Amino acid sequence: MPGHNIKLWPLPGFRLPSLQGVASDLSPGNEELIDLFSTYWDTPDLRLSRSGASLRFSEPEGWTVNLPGPNDYRLLARPKIHFIGDPGEPPFAAIDLVRAWVRTSKVQVVAQLKTRRRSVTLRTRDGKNAAEIVDDEVTVLDAGRIVTMFREVKVKPGDDLSPITADLIVGRLRAAGAGSTSNVSTVVRALGARASAPPDVVVPTPPGRTSTTREAIQAAISSSVARLIDHDAGARLGDDPEMVHQARVATRRLRSDLRTFRPLLDEQWDESLRGELRWLGSELGKVRDAEVLIDLLRTKAARLSPQERVGFEPLLRHLIADWQAARIELLAALRTNRYALLLDSLVAAAREPALVPEADAPAIEVLPPLVRLPWKRLRRDVKALAAVPPDGELHAVRIRAKRMRYASEAVAAVFGAPAVDLAKTAGDLQKVLGDHQDAAIALIWLRVAAKDARTSDEAFLAGMVAGMVREDERSARAAWPRTWKALNRTKLRTWL
Repeated sequence: MPGHNIKLWPLPGFRLPSLQGVASDLSPGNEELIDLFSTYWDTPDLRLSRSGASLRFSEPEGWTVNLPGPNDYRLLARPKIHFIGDPGEPPFAAIDLVRAWVRTSKVQVVAQLKTRRRSVTLRTRDGKNAAEIVDDEVTVLDAGRIVTMFREVKVKPGDDLSPITADLIVGRLRAAGAGSTSNVSTVVRALGARASAPPDVVVPTPPGRTSTTREAIQAAISSSVARLIDHDAGARLGDDPEMVHQARVATRRLRSDLRTFRPLLDEQWDESLRGELRWLGSELGKVRDAEVLIDLLRTKAARLSPQERVGFEPLLRHLIADWQAARIELLAALRTNRYALLLDSLVAAAREPALVPEADAPAIEVLPPLVRLPWKRLRRDVKALAAVPPDGELHAVRIRAKRMRYASEAVAAVFGAPAVDLAKTAGDLQKVLGDHQDAAIALIWLRVAAKDARTSDEAFLAGMVAGMVREDERSARAAWPRTWKALNRTKLRTWL
């Protein structure tokens, strides 16, 4: 994957220098000159620009959506996406991709840019493009009137440009007066201070032992709302299953945190928000559960012979069809006004959750009893298990362990290492019981697949894979009591 563009702000009088000999294995081509025209669209309050995204139409490139770069979770596989459409109005697909930022607002033209671009391409000895050096003279227009002008120099790395060579190129440009590097986007620079304002959801500095409960709750909610918004576009694209997974995690964590902090929340506000999150989690869950099952079965099928794997594929195609249908339903849900309104509510919750006055008390005093409750419920459910608990009861314990983990993580910034250790150990129990649940679901699916198989060979192969999955199910059953014993140690809960 190519590296990120390197942008510099040149000093007055800068001229693009000769790049001959900048690196022994690179040769510059001829300088090219082109005029570009770009129209940027955003909400009236510049939600896209403030979040690091952009929506534009340019000649000759067409419609482009630039998504924010690296975040705390993953780098999107396609941070820049092109769309076909006329210049008048943004295509539906482009608007759809930025919906998490736009929500119930509307987009409009916010900037028109005319750029005179001088560029030089550096090529390797075998003719590959190593980098493109671009010198842009940008004119910002408003109804044909010049608002401001500025210049930018960019180094656009190719696939094979090494960091050392990139440094040599930047050094040559700086020696000619290319100035310092900058990570400010062109449209943000054109729009000015309003576009540099913080995004709608800002995750505050992690709370500490002197923080109020209100600060701890706001930090927990903001973190999950930001995670959901960050992964919305990736979930729509469908390139990477991790995007749906992270959106689902954000939704589950929000529901769990609202449950943990329920005594301190406005009751009506809490019920309404958790109800809508339940709906969203269900839509995300249909897709994610299918993805997990497909991945598990493919992993097991990889142990079959090549001929047997071919024979197993028709069974998987049924499951893939179910996944595709679930994706269609998810996309339909993400395109509803209901979802846009939920995002508006979540952004408002991240900024100012509806809390009772007791939330202004010190977090270190108020929070321990709130975390103690999910622990008591988890321990109660484990004690109630039979000697050989049914799959459904183990799944219920897994859900309790997950809530315990989320509750501990929500207050970890306040209580430090003890809460982190408790969350990690609860996560270990959640993981082993999650593996058991995945195996149990796979076994149910394989039994139905064997029953409905078109041929005896398909039924036989379903049975072979079921035998492999059964090994995982038995292993998880054998392992979970040890994980529970580790979690049930008193020293993990001395801070509660």
